[in-house]
Amino acid sequence: MSIVISGLCKAFGGQAAVDGVSIDLAAGEFLVVLGPSGCGKSTLLRLIAGLDRPDTGEIHIDGQCIAGPGIQMPPEDRAVGVVFQSYALWPHMSVRDNVAFPAEARGLSRAKARSEADNHLATVDLTGFADRVPAALSGGQRQRTALARCLAGGARTILMDEPLANLDPHLRARMEAEIAGFHRETGVTTLYITHDQREAMALADRIAVMDRGRFLQVAPPQEIHDRPVSESVARFIGRAAVLDAAIDWSSAALTAQVGPFCAIAEGATQTGPARIVIRPGDVTLTDPGGADAPACLRDVFYRGGTWEALAEVEGLSEPVPVSAASPLRNGDRPGLYLRSAWVLPG
Repeated sequence: MSIVISGLCKAFGGQAAVDGVSIDLAAGEFLVVLGPSGCGKSTLLRLIAGLDRPDTGEIHIDGQCIAGPGIQMPPEDRAVGVVFQSYALWPHMSVRDNVAFPAEARGLSRAKARSEADNHLATVDLTGFADRVPAALSGGQRQRTALARCLAGGARTILMDEPLANLDPHLRARMEAEIAGFHRETGVTTLYITHDQREAMALADRIAVMDRGRFLQVAPPQEIHDRPVSESVARFIGRAAVLDAAIDWSSAALTAQVGPFCAIAEGATQTGPARIVIRPGDVTLTDPGGADAPACLRDVFYRGGTWEALAEVEGLSEPVPVSAASPLRNGDRPGLYLRSAWVLPG
């Protein structure tokens, strides 16, 4: 189902949790809302699910207004399923009965509901686990049971609130693949809430970066990373330095005490002073003593196949993040060659 949100606002105690959010989700889209704790992500999810009432604004699902002035459709009538961090499975019921429960609540016979549950369990590859209780499942299997229950409830839109937050990193990576596969298999419109950038980049068709109740940028993952619209987005996504530079259309010149050095200016729309974003992929470390700007490395970490560090160049207002396949050490003094940089709009 398509979702259209227009001017949505919700405040608690005079403090805006969702502040004028507007967005259109195409049917079958996977949107990830990414932001720090307290930015309003979960409140937005609860407004769509019908668990909270908006102060102002409207929500339309498949062209029907489900929330707006004088309208608050009950959650059970929205064809929206919610998957919480805890999965919220009934511990005393089998997997099959957990999945069958929404259909039984709609008035189907027990036999018919259990038959439909078996079909949904097949969709999430849990047929062989139908008679187990949730305590006998892995975290990933409980996750899939919760997804099957959403389908059994007639959900054509699924809202996921930090569903992987309680899993260990190894299982989290597996579940990312399973959630992506589930989305491809079912085609349900999905809104996924997380504070984890890696999850967002892996799963999203589009990412909405949220802070203080507002969307700062909505775009595909690579665009969010490579072409941020503001310094706030640039610093929140990935590793970046944001520096002053002089733009002459084709190049961005930075002035340091070691002398000026330039980069290709990506996204420049005017000449003059600007702020530029430099990410590790924009930088090459060269042999010391050459023509490139001398740098000093600090905060070196090995990330499994890649070494990361910050490169300090005398005169720059902040260090530049760098990475390399070969070992780096604190105190190394390589040359720093800047290939390109993204020029922030405005």
